[in-house]
Amino acid sequence: MQAIDTLIIPRWIVPIEPAHTVLSDHALAIDQGRIVALEPTAQALSRFAPRETIRRPQHVLLPGLVNLHTHAGMTLLRGVGDDLPLMQWLQTRIWPLEGKLLSDAFVTDGTALACMEMLQGGVTTFNDMYFYPEAAVHAAQQAGMRIAASIIVIDFPSAYAPDADSYLNQGLALRDTLNDEPLVSFCLAPHAPYSVSDAAFARVQTLSEQLNLPVHVHLHETQTEIEDSLRHYGCRPLARLERLGLLGPQLIGVHAVHLTPLEIEQLAQLGCHLAHCPSSNLKLGSGIAATAAWREAGINFGLGTDSSASNNRLDLWSEMRLSALLAKGSTGNATAASAMQTLQAATLDGARALGLEQQIGSLVPGKAADLCLVNLGEPSSQPIYDVLSHLVYVAGREQVSDVWVAGQQRIVAAQYHDPAHKAALMARLAAWQPQLKSL
Repeated sequence: MQAIDTLIIPRWIVPIEPAHTVLSDHALAIDQGRIVALEPTAQALSRFAPRETIRRPQHVLLPGLVNLHTHAGMTLLRGVGDDLPLMQWLQTRIWPLEGKLLSDAFVTDGTALACMEMLQGGVTTFNDMYFYPEAAVHAAQQAGMRIAASIIVIDFPSAYAPDADSYLNQGLALRDTLNDEPLVSFCLAPHAPYSVSDAAFARVQTLSEQLNLPVHVHLHETQTEIEDSLRHYGCRPLARLERLGLLGPQLIGVHAVHLTPLEIEQLAQLGCHLAHCPSSNLKLGSGIAATAAWREAGINFGLGTDSSASNNRLDLWSEMRLSALLAKGSTGNATAASAMQTLQAATLDGARALGLEQQIGSLVPGKAADLCLVNLGEPSSQPIYDVLSHLVYVAGREQVSDVWVAGQQRIVAAQYHDPAHKAALMARLAAWQPQLKSL
């Protein structure tokens, strides 16, 4: 028999690939951080000698979720600027607070808190855009979580850097240092068309081509953003990015609430990706993205939470359900977003946008063992006629029981795997709240 690290035997397995597949009486084998096999339980038990066997007779096993857009360090700002539109929220609450609080310690603790919240909700990978990316990476590594660290670029000074070139240079130096870390990848992250100059965008475009890095940018989030671009640049933000050579398979446009049909077709033809953040879009009053039209045009898009300051939850289960319902309600078409399409957006499609689809996003032998188990055994989940439907329309993050990243179990029986790390973080967090309240 073949020795392996772990054999998981749940009631169902949803591998995402092939689509619409729900396996019962199957087991998943893990060794050295990777999926070795996905096969009938009897066959797996006769073939493998696992060091650990995990049986979950009321659970469904699926890939870990991919949060395609976060600002994890902002978790310490949860609830400080509620019920305001985007620019007022930024200008009167968020940017002034960041000016007073932003530091390596602030980002480290905010990201550590975000990692714990996301892991407990089955998120195993997050695409992060924030200052002090080295602090975010450190916090993710401490939590044992996979991070796509975005190299922030913005045309105003902060405690982190004085100008756009300095943001880029520091981020690129970090990438050079950590390029071989297995749980760390990188994106370039020009913040938004309203906060980044043509010169900075041009450098980002050159670096993206040279280094084969995705470009992660807020885009067409509000109507005001578009009006300001027309006034200052004589064109809509998307046209400006096209002129600068940024539209293509490397682009991850975030929000994209205000797109014309021609712009949607253009993004599809050029192979761009989008990140859909429905809760944040609604909470900030930005609008409802036309995801049914995106999908019909053939645009690949994943789901994101945005930050805890604008959501206020890092909960991809909420985003899944809401994104599906908004697609149906906004079009009057109950078939606009199926459960399978929505699950894929939260897993494989997010991985595809990051260029990680060969590593994560589905349960395929050879891929990393990034997994989560969801308990469907409680009364609130009964009866179960369609597992895929249940995962999108019934299940919530509180039903996530176990989570693995690269084969290492990070959530065990709904508890964070390292109680000492959690206790130390909670002690540090106790000092942040009074400081925030005093500002």
